[in-house]
Amino acid sequence: MNPISIRQRDTATGPVLHVAGDLDFDQAPVLHSRLDRLPLSPGQCLVLDLSGLEFCDSSGITALLAARQHALTADADVVLAAVPANLLRVLTLVGLDRVFTLRPESSDAS
Repeated sequence: MNPISIRQRDTATGPVLHVAGDLDFDQAPVLHSRLDRLPLSPGQCLVLDLSGLEFCDSSGITALLAARQHALTADADVVLAAVPANLLRVLTLVGLDRVFTLRPESSDAS
């Protein structure tokens, strides 16, 4: 198990959260908690840079959906950037590639 780490970088268009480690049943609450404390303004874009993500289970996907809901509630956008190939495959299989905006790199997303 790799504990999750979340680093935040603020940009002119909104926050970028770099998520690394495992986003699983044990670690997903860490992302939920971080999102609960993350202010977003209308028109901003929350970028989740997943380039450091090593594992994501269904709890992790639920946390990503919670991030989307957090952004929508604030009338903001959300982008998943640098999604690892294994997670991209799962997102595509369940149709979430049509729900999330996906970008190859976080610099392309902000």
